[in-house]
Amino acid sequence: MGTLVGTILVVLIGSGLCSGTETALLSVPDIRARQLAEEGGRRARALHSLKQAIARPISAIVVLNNVFNIVGSIAVGSVAAATFGQRSVGVVSGVLTFLVILFSEILPKTLGERYAERVSLWVAVPVRALTMLMTPLVMLFEILMRPLTRGERAPTTNEAEIRLLADMARREGHIEHDEVEMIERVFQLNDHRAEDLMTPRTAVTWLDVALDLDAARDAILSSEHSRIVVADGELDRVLGVALKDELLVALLEGVGGRIGDFVRPVEAVPWIARADDLLQRFRQRREHLMVVVDEFGGTMGVVALEDVLEVLTGPIVDETDRRPNLRRYARARARRRGVERP
Repeated sequence: MGTLVGTILVVLIGSGLCSGTETALLSVPDIRARQLAEEGGRRARALHSLKQAIARPISAIVVLNNVFNIVGSIAVGSVAAATFGQRSVGVVSGVLTFLVILFSEILPKTLGERYAERVSLWVAVPVRALTMLMTPLVMLFEILMRPLTRGERAPTTNEAEIRLLADMARREGHIEHDEVEMIERVFQLNDHRAEDLMTPRTAVTWLDVALDLDAARDAILSSEHSRIVVADGELDRVLGVALKDELLVALLEGVGGRIGDFVRPVEAVPWIARADDLLQRFRQRREHLMVVVDEFGGTMGVVALEDVLEVLTGPIVDETDRRPNLRRYARARARRRGVERP
């Protein structure tokens, strides 16, 4: 009787450990395994190496699990027949099947999923050793299954999943609502183009390069912007920008000269440039203003670093902004002109 009980316990424990380990390893996200490995620790590094090629350790665990279930069932049947006679084998097999389902499948898999990270770290090193030990057998299974598993692997994650995880984290109280909004706005960067963010040419303040500084005094003083576009006769021939501070200093000191003496180069970007590309350009070139051009090279407007940042933060308005939304102002102005036009 004792031999029978011991054999059943070996089957249940061995199969349960395999089932729980398999579920735990599959439940830990690849990103979390990488994060744990970067934080350090032998078990974390072992877990990360297993997740890099998860099919091999899972195959090794499945083989071992089947050894416990199949060989164990045969052993239990033999011991039961020797102890109680041949008629008892059916009853013992039925009881064993019930116990395996309950204690070797449902319970360990539930616990493995619930405590996936803790269990995975605990079993990572033994599973890695088991995988190395069973490498020839695992590789044989890989060769046999290769025709059925061809093709590219699915990506680890995607934009929709990250958004869902952020929303779940907010509901569980791990991150704030404004942090979720910021994540959403980051994904919106590549949905906006320069045309969507720019200040249209009808609302652009600009100065003629040939103007004398004194003649442009009123326009300089009334400008809301720290950078003023400079063009040669018309806005389609933009030459660069002039810093308002430099112009004001020159006026105060009575330096004189032309607007062209204060021109700095400005980059032109196509109207279809995405906001994330614009942000990289602003960072790399250390500029705060760019000219937006159409497919024919004509000036459509200007886009500032602030315009791109507003995609992430929402509207940014300071005390000098008389018109907080120049794009809306330009559209309203164009509509009025259309109504007034005979």
